[in-house]
This record gives sequence, C-alpha cells and structure tokens, in this order.
Amino acid sequence: MNHHQPARARATAGGLLHAAVLASVTFAVATCVLAYPATASAQGSTIKIGEINSYKSQPAFLESYKKGMELAVEQVNAGGGIDGKKLELITRDDNANPGDAVRAAEELLSRERVDVLMGSFLSNIGLALTDFARQKKVFFLATEPLTDKIVWQDGNRYTFRLRVNTYMQTAMLVPEAAKLNKKRWAIVYPNYEYGQSAAATFKVLMKKAQPDVEFVSEQAVPLGKVDAGSVVQALADAKPDAIFNVLFAADLAKLVREGNTRGLFPKTPAVSLLSGEPEYLDPLKDETPAGWIVTGYPWYSIQTADHAAFLKAYQDRFKDYPRLGSIIGYSSVMSMAAGMKKAGGADTEKLITAFEGLKVNTPFGPIEYRAIDHQSTMGAFVGKLAQKDGKGIMVDYQYMNGANFLPSDEEVKKLRPAN
Repeated sequence: MNHHQPARARATAGGLLHAAVLASVTFAVATCVLAYPATASAQGSTIKIGEINSYKSQPAFLESYKKGMELAVEQVNAGGGIDGKKLELITRDDNANPGDAVRAAEELLSRERVDVLMGSFLSNIGLALTDFARQKKVFFLATEPLTDKIVWQDGNRYTFRLRVNTYMQTAMLVPEAAKLNKKRWAIVYPNYEYGQSAAATFKVLMKKAQPDVEFVSEQAVPLGKVDAGSVVQALADAKPDAIFNVLFAADLAKLVREGNTRGLFPKTPAVSLLSGEPEYLDPLKDETPAGWIVTGYPWYSIQTADHAAFLKAYQDRFKDYPRLGSIIGYSSVMSMAAGMKKAGGADTEKLITAFEGLKVNTPFGPIEYRAIDHQSTMGAFVGKLAQKDGKGIMVDYQYMNGANFLPSDEEVKKLRPAN
C-alpha cells in the first residue's frame, strides 16, 4: 500500500490564528456548560449550540472530542464569531440511553433555548435524535454515530452527519480484505445498530469482491460486556482463515489480550474497524496485534498543511496529542460555524439550505455535505498496525476520500425516504 497523504487544501481556521491569539482566549467550564461568554446570551449576542453525548460511558473518545469542540469555539469567537455573535456551547450527557438523550434534547430546546442540536456517539442514540429532529423540525448535526440509517433509511431534511459512516469505512476495508485471498471468515461485533450494520455490510461487499467467500462464525457480543475467553474460543473453534472485527474500546482490548494469549493472534489475519484510532489503539501498547488492517488516525505522521496547523493549535492549547475525537469535535463546530456564516445565522430553514452542498475545511482537508443525503465526504485513514517502542502505530496507510466510497445517487434515492 502506498504511503499517500490527502491533497493540500486551504489553511484551516486553526492555521489562521497565531499562538499568541489562542493563548489570550479565555474560557469557562462548568459541569455541563461551556459558555462563551456566560452573560452574552441574555443580551441576544450569542448563538447557542445544544450538544448531547455519552460522556460518562465513552470517555476514551469523548474527552478529546470535547477538547476539539472547545478549541474550535475559541477560534471562531476570537475571529469575530458569526456576524459578531459569539458561539455558546451547552452540553448534556445522555447516559448512553436513547430516552435520556431525547429528554436532554427537549430540555435544551425548552429551557436553554438552543438554536441547533449537535452530537451523539452511539448509533442507537444518533437514530433517536435524528427522529427527534424530524418531529421537532430542529436542525441536528450528528457528529459521530456511524450507522448508515441516519442519512439513508431514517434520514430526514433536518439531520446532517459529519463522520464517515459504517458503510463507507467497511467499503474502504473490503479491497484490502479481498487482497488477503482468504476464504473462511469469522466476524465479531457489538450487538447493537453499529455492529450489526457493519457486519451486514461486510458480508455483502465481500461477496461481491470475492464470490467464493464463506462466513463460518458470527460472534455478536453485548456492548461493553464481552466475555473475551468464550468469544476467542468460539472463533478458534470455527477455524477461520481471517477475522473481521468491529469491537472497540475496552471490548477490543479484552479481545486482543485473550486472542494473543490463546495464539489466535497474530496467526489469524484480521481486518478491523476503528482499531487504528488512538482512543482504542494506545491502550493496547505492546499487545498491539501487528499486521491488522484497520481504519484509524496516525496523527504523528500526517504531513499536510491543514493537519499541521490543527496539531500545533491543539498541542499548544491542551499540552496533549489529538485523538480522532479531537478531529470530530473540532470539525463539527467548524461545520456549524461555516453553515451559520453562509446562512446568516441559525434559522433552521436557512441553515438546511446552507448545509446542502456546504464545503468546510477540516484538519483532514476539505469536505462537503452532500445535498442528496446530508452525508459529509470526510474520509478515513486505512493502514496496518505495527509496534514501535512498545506502542501501537499505523503504518503503510493512505487517506481514503469519503466521496469515493458512497453509493450512487440512484442507490441513495432508493435507500432514503422522500422528505
């Protein structure tokens, strides 16, 4: 695989601010509220973004995601805000529960009087908020949930999605999986919307790429509660030639540890969603399974102007390295800011019009929110896992432009309801 970087784009907003400006920006952090400034709302000089996420249940991703949002809000406001109005970010925890997420959305609209909604991590919660946006006719930017349904089967005119979805990431991995030329595949995934969708897509796309492929075992495990010993034993008993893994976070670490102990890895090749993301790769350390083909974020060696500007601003601000969550949080707020500037504010109908075809500069380069399905063209890095100095890294990677891994307009029209 050729080492290839995304095309250089115009400097991101991060590259437009000198470190001195960043250092001078002040911010206030309350338990669940980030206000910029706290008193401006009463004077009608702010635009409020209501953000809902699983902060307590998914801290590995969402702590850095929140930092990315903070950095973007600071940069937007230091640059004059939205036509002179400051952005105000108000966050709520959804307790990893769709019902709680909807109640939080109701409270943000009724009590906090937010102008727009944003967020969600788990796919089932993203779908609940997508439906809430449809019912309440409020603008919602789904930032992280991966399920395809948010923009296709359950899509609606009020909902847009930033992150590369399950179908797209799986489609990026399938050509590499086919190159392994392995016939007997086992699949392991978390048993909820994201995992079920990824497993189904992998089977369909692999059959197209390699008609003689067989799926000899499927292990669907409860999210966050994997019994790694029994799962690894079941995988080994099926004697697969290769494994497709969709587990992440603590479930991934347990699978890898047990698989290494029992000799399943690295003997059996694996193709794995998300495993190259620092949130999930870094904890593996010297247990990192070398050779796994993964999607991820090799922040330490991306050589583009857009990413270099973001990396410097982030490290200067937080004295830490970014994770993929940092990219998503930052790009989400920058997307909102770009849409609001184009719309002249946060009016729902004007914002929808502005977002359809909206182009935004991100640390990964330029992206566009497609008018036909409201999916952004943000891509992902695909490469292999390796170890260096006792840590897991991605090597032999390339950036896959999301625009190249989306269904045709004709297919989307069949998938997406009229709205």
